[in-house]
Amino acid sequence: MPSTDKCVGFLQELIQTRSMSGEEGEIASLVASQMSELGYDEVSSDDAGNVIGLVRGLGAAPTTMFNTHLDHVDAGDPSDWPHDPFGGEVHDGVVWGRGAVDIKGPLAAQVFGVARLIESGDRPPGDVYVTSVVQEEVGGLGARHMAETLAPDLIMIGEPSRNEVRRGHRGRVELQAHVRGRMAHASMTSIGRNPLEVIGRFLSKLNEIELPDDPNLGRSTVAPTLIRTDQTSANVIPGEVVLTLDCRTVAGQNSRTLSDALGPLLSECEIEGTASQICIPEEDKVSYAGLEMTYSAEHPALSLSADHMAVQTAVQVLAGALGSEPPVGVWDFATDGGHFAEAGRTVVGFGPGDDRLAHTVSEHIHIQELEIGIRGNEALARNWATQFAAKDLRPK
Repeated sequence: MPSTDKCVGFLQELIQTRSMSGEEGEIASLVASQMSELGYDEVSSDDAGNVIGLVRGLGAAPTTMFNTHLDHVDAGDPSDWPHDPFGGEVHDGVVWGRGAVDIKGPLAAQVFGVARLIESGDRPPGDVYVTSVVQEEVGGLGARHMAETLAPDLIMIGEPSRNEVRRGHRGRVELQAHVRGRMAHASMTSIGRNPLEVIGRFLSKLNEIELPDDPNLGRSTVAPTLIRTDQTSANVIPGEVVLTLDCRTVAGQNSRTLSDALGPLLSECEIEGTASQICIPEEDKVSYAGLEMTYSAEHPALSLSADHMAVQTAVQVLAGALGSEPPVGVWDFATDGGHFAEAGRTVVGFGPGDDRLAHTVSEHIHIQELEIGIRGNEALARNWATQFAAKDLRPK
């Protein structure tokens, strides 16, 4: 049986292998090599550079896919960290480093969880894929591509969940409020038409927008995050201002519905000589493997009810393996699961690691948590699809 120590060693290698978005080639090779060494039936990469491991099943149950991503966010100033962010150091039963929680710990737990099933000599009831995709942190190019090319029946997203079950999250849409005015010397306010005045009025009224409150995911929100002008000089009234809005969405919302809601409010705030519009920015991305995609800065919401069969059966399987029922909740942040759900897949979440440590200088994962994640993923690979199918086939 692949040991926890070996999984920890793999996690250390992952942390020591830097993999910023768009630069995942080296870590993709590392993951693929580890899958091959562990006995996966097939290991490949697709046009985006996503890693795909396959364990063939008996054809008696739906197909399951375990999914994480390969990239991580910037570590910032290494001197702010208690340990080297790319050292993968182990101290008192804890592995430290950028990606330990988001998402190299969960990635290792999925790879080794399914490997334990392989080592036992048992075949899963249905095909099992273990995948890790590129560019999750910058728009989801890898998941967007995979959602079009792989069609598993069940997907387990491995984002850190403290080894609890996650049934959804709010989505994220990035919008921009563009306001054009008239540039002038800052001493001649009567000549200029200051677009910052419009933005100021807009910000003061933003809380007046009625946003939906979802029973599963909570309230939709709109937060101003960035502002820029066409000026670098402090003594010039700018001619243009762009305000970035981070919108957290619930079921039924998307970039278009939000733009339609915010556009009239922005127009109401215009002053004479200015013009405004809400824009949906698009991103041009290229993966390390050369796949090019253009898409809006939008991550769909993911939402399953607590009594959904996929959620219930995941809880039952994990309870049997771990000794108690894991709590069920939702993530605060968006994941690639929204892209898969939008493509019609059934998506649930489970992964080791404290999500509150993600993107911080205190990022670390307890080895005990990692072991629980490995056992949980092995059980899900063995039994989740079978139990889901059995419930799905019960007389309605």
